[in-house]
Order: sequence, then structure tokens, then C-alpha cells
Amino acid sequence: MVLPADFPGELYKRGDIGARSRIESQYGSVAVHVVYVSGIFHTRTRFRNGTLSTAGRRRGDVTTETATGERPDGRRSWVVAIVGAIAMVFTFGTAFSYGVFQRPFGEAFGVSPVALSGVFAVMLFTFFIGSGVIGVFAARVPARIVLLACAVATGAIAPTLYAVESPVGLTVVFAVLGLALGTVFVVLASVVPRWFDRRRGAATGLIFVGNGLGLFVLPPIWQRTLTRVGVRQGFLVVMAVTAVAFLLAGLTCRRPTWAERSTATAGDLLEWTRGLVGTRSFRLLFVGVGLAFAWYQLLTAYAIDLFAARGLTAADAATAYGLIGGVSIISRLGSGYATDRVGSLRAFLASLCCAAAGIALLFLPQLSVLAVAIFLTGLGLGGCATLYVPLVMGIYDPEKDTAIVGVFNVAIGTSALVMPLLGTASIAYTGGYTAAIALTFVATLASLWATIAGTTSA
Repeated sequence: MVLPADFPGELYKRGDIGARSRIESQYGSVAVHVVYVSGIFHTRTRFRNGTLSTAGRRRGDVTTETATGERPDGRRSWVVAIVGAIAMVFTFGTAFSYGVFQRPFGEAFGVSPVALSGVFAVMLFTFFIGSGVIGVFAARVPARIVLLACAVATGAIAPTLYAVESPVGLTVVFAVLGLALGTVFVVLASVVPRWFDRRRGAATGLIFVGNGLGLFVLPPIWQRTLTRVGVRQGFLVVMAVTAVAFLLAGLTCRRPTWAERSTATAGDLLEWTRGLVGTRSFRLLFVGVGLAFAWYQLLTAYAIDLFAARGLTAADAATAYGLIGGVSIISRLGSGYATDRVGSLRAFLASLCCAAAGIALLFLPQLSVLAVAIFLTGLGLGGCATLYVPLVMGIYDPEKDTAIVGVFNVAIGTSALVMPLLGTASIAYTGGYTAAIALTFVATLASLWATIAGTTSA
């Protein structure tokens, strides 16, 4: 099976997801799916036994089942996904436990809260933007090497608090930590889905369940560990466990043998990035993905105080906020199955609609309404966090998997640096929560609009 002579290759190459879908539908009798990789059009068809074959490649027809028996959606694929999900627990889980670190680290090192906030801001910067930049250039490096390097870096900083005494030293330690955690996230989020075809959405949901589980369990684990054994020994213990999890991921989570790995040079990747930035569809989708996380970053800045103002105790308010992450675990897994059935774009937009509905309910003061709002925002959070990866991986060249996720991680990181401050400032300026809720609601609507505009043809 080869592409027909009249296949509009250049139009397909330049087109957005809408244009490509129309072309694929038009040529559906020739190719079930068309992928453009490194100047080669790949066409795939499904045989009666459920296997996939690839045709139209420069080196002739090959099958996606390797000599070792590996194939998409196979047993090895699920092993990679499970190990990746375990490693994912330690990425966002530790990065967003910085609220737990404030008091014990301040007391242990004699550092003011303001200075510690600067330390943790650097960690978030390297987690999102630093790892995003690394992800762009890691597309041409074996995933195992990158993951093993992160395991080594994490293990190396585990005992460093015994030697660190100053805020500058803490900043260096947490900058390395953020970079390692963020890079593992970028690599796993881009590599694991490539092991799947029919169950890609479910597999992506699984690894992001690990992500959500980390947000739920790591803060209390850090709290208990630091309280029982102290800051230095507690940091050593949790970092050692994290390094082991990353080591297992490095030994297991390589790219599949049938996946193309980028052979582009650094200059080629920079040129590719400039080419993306020059397109309207990319700029819109970049904004859409960034704002899909911005609403939660805004909500985080005031949620506990808002819930307390609605009549909950401080402990209950913190629990209610945690329930958003708890509900997100359900939707992270469920959204993967939804993707397999309705597609990543529709599922992603549905998640944004859930988030918008939940945020709109926050304008109402009744506690019964608050419970519904928490449930809907949790569904929205899980879906947004899970589905943006298959969404962008389905639009752009899969050969540059980590580069794609890395670029969009920069969008998320940019909003992470701005939105919490914006939410806090709006509350301080107005003396209430209405403006902050309104900003959060507008962020979800803007994300909806930008995503739709960026994924439809002009």
C-alpha cells in the first residue's frame, strides 16, 4: 500500500489538525492513518488480526511488531506504562509539596519565609521552563540516558543538605531537583504514549494517574518524614526513594524500537522551534495549553482561604482543596478511555468545560454548591493534565516527542510564574474573592477559545 500520486503532501504537511483530518477522511480508502515524519509519509492499515503495518517508507514496508515480539499495546507496553506511572508519582508530587517545606526548612536553616519562597520559585522555574528547554533538545537523545541522568542527579543531591548552610546552597539544590523532576515528567509523558496505538489514551491516563496520586500522597509523606526524622535525614530518605524510582524508569522506559527518534541537530531543532512559533495555530495552541493549567494555578492561590470564608474550618478547607486533586485521579484514568473513544481534542475541551462550570459555581456561597464545584473542577483538572499530551502529540511530528512536550511545558511554566501572583494580588487589591474567581473563569474560557482556534483550519 502506497500513497496515491495525487495525495496533497505539502498541504498535509502545512495543515493544522482540522485540515489533516479532512485529508485523511478523503483518502480513507487508501490509508487509515497518515503520519508525516522526517520528510516521509507513513501510511498504516489494520489487518483482520488487529496488527498494524506501515507502508510508504523510504526503506520499504516494515511491521510494527519487532523480532522480540514487542508490539503496540502489548505486554511490554503496559510494563513501561506502569513503571512510568510509579516514577510520575515523584514529579509533581514533590514539586508541589513546597508548602510543606516552608516551616521545617525555615527553622532548620534559619531562612526567612520570603527567602524560602524565592528558593521554591527557582525550583518551579527549572521544573517547568528549564525542563521544557531540555526536552526540546532531548528529542535526539535516547530516553534511557536522559532518565538515568535524572536518577543520578536526584541521588547526588539527596545527602547535600548535610553540607548546605546558606540560602544560595538551598537554591542550587532545589534548582537541580526541579530540573530533574521536570525532565523526568517531560520524557515519560512523551515516550510512554508511543508504546501504544489503540489504547494510547488509556495508557496516557494511567501515567497521569501516577502524577495525580503524587499530588495526593507526597505532601503528607513529606510532612510526616520531615517531622519524624528531621529535614536533612528526611530529604535524604525521600530523595533516595525518588532516585530508585527514576532508575527503574531509566532501565525500562526506552522508546519503542518501531518509533522514529529525531536525528536533528541542535540547529535543526532551533529552526523547527522558530518554524512553530511562526504559525498562528501553534501560537494559539501554546496559549490554550498554558491557560488550561493557569486556572488551577490561580485557584491554588486562594482556594483554601475561600473555602474557609464560606464557613469551613481551616482543616476542612485544606481537605476540600485536596479533594480537587483526589477527584482528578478518577478523571485522569477515565479521560484516557474517553480519548480512545471520542479523540483527545473533544475530551480535552470537555475537561475545560467541566472546569469552567465548577469555577462558575464558586460565585455561589452555599456549601452544597461548593461540593459540586469541587467535583467538577477536579474532573476538569484531571482531564486537562492528562489530555494535553496526546492532543499535541497527535498534531505535531511524533519523531520530536520530547521536544513537543517540552515546548508546551514552557507554556505551563510561564503561567505558573504569573498566575499565583495575579490571584493573590487581585484578592489583596479588592479585599474579596469575586475578582479572583472571575479571573479564573476567564482563563478557562480563554483556553477553550484558543484551543479550538488553534486546532481548526483558518
